[in-house]
Amino acid sequence: MTSDQPEQAERQGPLRNLRILDLATIIAGPLAAGLLADFGAEVLKVEMPGKGDGLRALRPHKDGVSLWAKVVNRNKQGITLDLRQPEGVDLVKRLVADCDVLVENFRPGTMERWGLSPEVLWEANPKLTILRVSAFGQEGPYAEKPGFARVADAMSGFLSLCGPADGAPIHAGYPIADSVTGLFGALGILTALLERKENPDAPGQVVAVSLFESMFRILDFLAVEYDQLGEVRQRTGNRNPYAAPGNVYRTRDGQWCTLAASTQTVFERLAGAIGRPDLIEDPRFAANTDRLANNDDLDAIVGEWFAAHDADDACAQLDAAQVSAARVRTIDDLFADPQVQASGMLVRVADPELGVLRMQGVTPRFSRTPGAVHRSGPVLGGDNEAVYRGLLGLTEVEIASLKAKSVI
Repeated sequence: MTSDQPEQAERQGPLRNLRILDLATIIAGPLAAGLLADFGAEVLKVEMPGKGDGLRALRPHKDGVSLWAKVVNRNKQGITLDLRQPEGVDLVKRLVADCDVLVENFRPGTMERWGLSPEVLWEANPKLTILRVSAFGQEGPYAEKPGFARVADAMSGFLSLCGPADGAPIHAGYPIADSVTGLFGALGILTALLERKENPDAPGQVVAVSLFESMFRILDFLAVEYDQLGEVRQRTGNRNPYAAPGNVYRTRDGQWCTLAASTQTVFERLAGAIGRPDLIEDPRFAANTDRLANNDDLDAIVGEWFAAHDADDACAQLDAAQVSAARVRTIDDLFADPQVQASGMLVRVADPELGVLRMQGVTPRFSRTPGAVHRSGPVLGGDNEAVYRGLLGLTEVEIASLKAKSVI
């Protein structure tokens, strides 16, 4: 359950002996590193001196402080470093010598122009795993094309499935491609580290992920459906294109409920729950293929039942009948939700700028070596002294000189 005390201030978890240098910006790359930080990895988050990660400029803010950065960069140590200056390049080389992983998401060719190609990094650390995150990949005609999550959504085919059948495609209210790519990035890092453990004499390697490829990969059926059937799937709005009934229905109290009656037994339980057992014998609805063919008629019947009930009452009745349905909820609902409270999905974290914050806990859950949130995203350059003096052994004079040149 949610705790009255902030999470503990020490790293723990199965990855606590892993060190990552996070050069990435905005969301996908930092999220990949952050997911591993949740399980104890020591992550050194690098930002431009005086400016910081571009994520800090994105809403939402409180008192000028980025709330998004507090979550994406939680559990990380924050340092500043200008990679464009020779002294900055030298510091990166010194840092990676003691790191297992480097994460970057600059446009392909940028790191090479700065003198930080994989080959140069491997001279400093031959075992280094390098995660390279980009919009479209490290090679190919789109490699140098700029792109963000919304562009990847569109170009991957994902956006073509979202929205009403007779209207414009609709973006989700969150950059899904960044999250999906961050997950693939974390998977790629762990897979590379496992291979390195099994082959200790093997050199380091590059793991490349892109927003475009990640979104295309998760659309499992889209390619094979076109390849084998020649079909180009189109938008169906909120209707489930695979099973019926499945839609979002307006209730008597002006709320919205989603319903998924995706199997024959669930449909039969639904028919009983809404007082229409006759639907089971109706030839229009006998099997899922019949229900899909007569979706307009079925949706009208189900929609009429929802319209005659308040949302919570409708969902309670369907829950009792073991039919999968839920009211469409907002974040205030989740903060009050008993499942969220009982399962610890929200944790309290101490923050030097904003006091105590509440944010999502760690997932997945480990029974023996759980992860934890031990600090929120760092203040810009807040750990410069600890890293540059404590880890690299720079003197006070050296640190002052680097600051004067805006290297750190």
